[in-house]
Amino acid sequence: MIMWTSMLTSPRAQRYWKVLLWMGVVVTLVLALVPTPPKALSTGWDKADHLGAFGCLAVAGSLAWGSGWRRSLWLGLTLVAFGGLIEILQSFIPYRQADWRDLLADSLGVLLGLVFSTAVTAWKR
Repeated sequence: MIMWTSMLTSPRAQRYWKVLLWMGVVVTLVLALVPTPPKALSTGWDKADHLGAFGCLAVAGSLAWGSGWRRSLWLGLTLVAFGGLIEILQSFIPYRQADWRDLLADSLGVLLGLVFSTAVTAWKR
């Protein structure tokens, strides 16, 4: 019997996680750069939206490339830089603004996502 953690972290599953990660990056970028994002995709609190989006990106990235501390550090820094890029780009878009608190929520989401995915892969072992 295959445990669910094996299904999440198998080489075949890693390909799916990579696809989900890139889809998530594109969706996050589009939603961050449209002048008014759809209300149906919001939790009602902007910071929770950032935390959830970047947490999901961190989980997908960690499960796509494995979780060693170096990979987690690289992934975390890359995702935080992506959040920073979004904030810079938003400063040029009408009806949007850059906000350091959004970047903080992104960073916290990345941290929580990496902790969660590390716990899942450690549980597998």
